[in-house]
Formats: sequence, structure tokens, C-alpha cells
Amino acid sequence: MRLLATLAAAAALLTATLAAVPAEAQIRNAPAPRALEFAAYIFAASNVCGYRIGTDTFEALLVKQGTRSADVSPRGPFGGRVQSTFALMSNDMAQNREKACLAVAGEYGPEGTVAKNVLLPAGADAAPAPGADKPAEPAPAPKPAQ
Repeated sequence: MRLLATLAAAAALLTATLAAVPAEAQIRNAPAPRALEFAAYIFAASNVCGYRIGTDTFEALLVKQGTRSADVSPRGPFGGRVQSTFALMSNDMAQNREKACLAVAGEYGPEGTVAKNVLLPAGADAAPAPGADKPAEPAPAPKPAQ
């Protein structure tokens, strides 16, 4: 009888503890290997070729694959998996940089055949700084000391 009471108390404690776990602490399924490989490929192209990542387009493609950029980033829960694939891909791309950069730009660049604007040229800024089209006003002349 005493054992039954102890087990009931332990079960109640376990139930209360599990109910107190916040929702964000729940375990999620890992993204599909294809999504992790895609993220590593884009990160490697950015690293080796100097492209900027079009974050909105990149995020949209990851969402279609059932994940988010926060999950595959270096500090994300699956970043370690992406990093190991990224290192291999970066090394492979660096061995034949010119051809690799042309290939990846053809797939994911501004005119990409797979998806457009995932990778953007490094020097192309999306928008000029505010007021860049106006000439700077001259500084006011200093007042003479009295």
C-alpha cells in the first residue's frame, strides 16, 4: 500500500513538472536533409564567391522545405549539421572558384534558373542611403569672436 502511494505521488510530481515545461522547449523534428544541404550550399556560395544572401528569398525557400533560417544558422539548433556540410562544400567550390561561382549564380543569382535573387552580387546595395541623391548642404560659417 505504501509503495502504491509513493508511485502515485511520483506520477503526480512528474505530471506537474512536464506541464510546467514551456512550449518552446519542446523537441522539434530535424529539417529534411535536403533543406540542410540547400542552406549549406547557399552559405558556401556566399563565403567562397562573395555573394550576399537575399534573406527574404532564402527564408521563403527554406519555409517551403519545412524549416527557417534561424534553425539552420550557425547558432541555430541544426547549425552544426549545416556547418559540417558547409565546410565540405566551401572546400570543393574553392578548388575551382570561377566555374563554381558561375554555376551557383546561374542557379540562384538575379537571373537564376532554380530561384532568382537568393544570391546577390556583393557590391549591389538594395537601396541608397537616405538623402544620397541630395547634395550636402554647406556648413554654416563660423561667427567671428567678439
